[in-house]
Amino acid sequence: MISPLAYIHPEAKIGKNCEIGPFCYIDKNVVIGDNNTLMNSVTILYGSRVGSGNIFFPGAVIGAIPQDLKFVGEETTAEIGDNNKIRENVTINRGTKAKGRTIVGSNNLLMEGMHVAHDVIIGNDVIIGNGTKLAGEVIIDDKAILSAHVLVHQFCRIGGYTMVGGGSKVNMNILPYTMTAREPASYCGLNLVGLRRRGFPRETIDQLHHTFQIIMGEGLLADKVERVKTEIGTTPEVEYVLDFLKCTEQRGFIH
Repeated sequence: MISPLAYIHPEAKIGKNCEIGPFCYIDKNVVIGDNNTLMNSVTILYGSRVGSGNIFFPGAVIGAIPQDLKFVGEETTAEIGDNNKIRENVTINRGTKAKGRTIVGSNNLLMEGMHVAHDVIIGNDVIIGNGTKLAGEVIIDDKAILSAHVLVHQFCRIGGYTMVGGGSKVNMNILPYTMTAREPASYCGLNLVGLRRRGFPRETIDQLHHTFQIIMGEGLLADKVERVKTEIGTTPEVEYVLDFLKCTEQRGFIH
């Protein structure tokens, strides 16, 4: 299951039933779990931690040092969960002293040529399209979808169950359950198709629709939050939106 043309550092730890193709390079201080597949020419560098059941396509590079001039060689990691598909030429850098680690959760699809910079946190069940670039310390919540060639500014957070249109330039936070597209990036309404596909009941969709009518309307944000609580209440989905708004004070959110 391990090609004689692969290089594996003697200090690397490799789990059971892993397939490692020709011209792969696995550095020291690397831990790889069970049932992983590394196709040819995959590079797993110092500080990488890989779970189980992942598939790495040719040219993927995991754990390269951050492209951040503040990085001075501190001990950091790039951590990948389980059952991810990491396509050709994806690059995932390890963390800096800011957070100490870059994290990719489980059951994600990272498509060809996309980049995950230092200290990024990607949740679970996320899809990220070809050529999309995430700058440092970006956070992507569970079940978000980013189309191809999206550029995300550092420190932005993208909420769960969102859809971000191809080619968008994201320089502020994106609220959960929404669609974002156009140039400049703008709020395009509730992600109705995505919510229906995920099995959200009609009542919940109606509550979210009313929530965003209020939030995206005129007035002070604090007043709008109180109006949501009064008119709609705090279901788990609405509470997620209101909690998310608390993290938007620095960068704001896309309207």
